[in-house]
Amino acid sequence: MADPWQDAMDHAVAVARRAGEVVREALQDDRKKTVMTKSSLVDLVTQTDQKVEQLIIQLVKEKFPTHSFIGEESVAAGEACVLTDNPTWIIDPIDGTTNFVHAFPFVAVSIGFSVNKQMEFGVVYSCLENKMYTARRGRGAFCNGEMLQVSDQEDIRQSIIATEFGSSRDPEAVIKIFSSLRSILCIPVHGVRGAGTAAINMCLVASGCVEAYYEIGIHVWDVAAASLIVTEAGGVLMDVEGGQVDLMSRRIIAANSRTIGETIVKVIHAFSPPRDDAEPPNQ
Repeated sequence: MADPWQDAMDHAVAVARRAGEVVREALQDDRKKTVMTKSSLVDLVTQTDQKVEQLIIQLVKEKFPTHSFIGEESVAAGEACVLTDNPTWIIDPIDGTTNFVHAFPFVAVSIGFSVNKQMEFGVVYSCLENKMYTARRGRGAFCNGEMLQVSDQEDIRQSIIATEFGSSRDPEAVIKIFSSLRSILCIPVHGVRGAGTAAINMCLVASGCVEAYYEIGIHVWDVAAASLIVTEAGGVLMDVEGGQVDLMSRRIIAANSRTIGETIVKVIHAFSPPRDDAEPPNQ
C-alpha cells in the first residue's frame, strides 16, 4: 500500500534544504541579521526568520493548498496556535535564532507534519553542519540517510544530559531552572550540554551521543519534528512530571529510555508556563 504522506515528506526535505541555503547566505550578511524582540529582551527574531517562514509556507501551499500551518513567526504576529485533525505543518524557520544572531554554529530548520493530531513525519535540517535528520512514523529515523539509534546507557550517572535556559527571565522561573540544573549535576552525571536549539538537542538524543534532553518553556514548533525523530530512533517522550507528553504544554523530556527519563522527573523542579494553545489574555 502506497504511503499517502511520502510525497509530502519528500517535499519537506527539499523545502528544508532550500530554507537552509537562505539561512547560510544570511549568516554571511550582517544586514540580514537585524534583530528584533518578541516576548522579552532575549526572545529574538530577525528578518531572516520571517523570510524563511514565509518561503516555507509558500512552497508548501503551492503543492498542498488545503493544509494548515503553525509557524513560530505567524503565531508571534497574532495567528492562533491550534492543532486540528487537518494535515498541519508545524514550522520553526530558524530554531536557534540567538545562535544565528551570534553566528554560533548550531541552527536548524524544523518542519513537523501532523494528521489527526499525530506526528506523521519530522524533518530537522542542521544548516551549518549540513545534517538532514528525518523520521517517518513507523519507518525509523535517519541522519543523511544513516539510521539513528538512541544510546543503550541505562545509568544516568554515566550520561550526558542536554537542556537550555530558555528566554524567560522571570526570577521565579530562573530559580527553578537553576535548581533543576543543580539537581541534575549532583546526581552526578557525566555532563550537561546545550546546543542552543531544542530540535538539535533532541536529534542528539536520537543519535545516541546524549542520553536525554529536558526543558520547560519551549514551544510546539521547537519540538514537533524532533519528537518523532526521537521516538523513531527508539527513544521516549514524557512530561516533566512523568505523564504523557503534550506538545502544546511547553514542557518535555526526550530520553533514550524510560529509566533515564524517570530519573530526571524525580529530581527536576517542574513549573507550568502558559500553554501554546491558550487564548490570548484579552480574549
